[in-house]
Amino acid sequence: MLGELKEAAITNILHSQVIGRLACSNGKEPYITPVTYAYDGDFIYGQTNEGKKLDILRKNPKVCFEVDMITDMRNWQSVVIYGKFEELEGAEAKKAREILFDRVFPLSTSSTIHPHEHETKTKVDDSTRVKTVLYRIRIQEATGRFEKQ
Repeated sequence: MLGELKEAAITNILHSQVIGRLACSNGKEPYITPVTYAYDGDFIYGQTNEGKKLDILRKNPKVCFEVDMITDMRNWQSVVIYGKFEELEGAEAKKAREILFDRVFPLSTSSTIHPHEHETKTKVDDSTRVKTVLYRIRIQEATGRFEKQ
């Protein structure tokens, strides 16, 4: 059975996942890249560094964002969001980083790793996981489809 996802299912998928695909365009060609994200019920939050993606987003903030959950080729759900990229600064960037880190970074380290069982010579921190630019996607439209066998 193929069908369209209702709003509640779309929201559940966005809350339950942390990897999505961000698509943008420079007007000549599309560009898509996987990103980690957090969804707070209103916005998609992410972080990035200076580079191709950020250059494109600053020039053309219209984006498409896709998230899916796939069990197998006959059992999947997919959400597509159309929205606007917004670069964040100050208090908004700080709030975005807290939302993102609270959701994504607890999943970054295996629960089977215990510092007391391994010799460590350096302090473990998130310095290598912190990127310089925080952003959000202002959702303008969200759609979803599924297949269930």
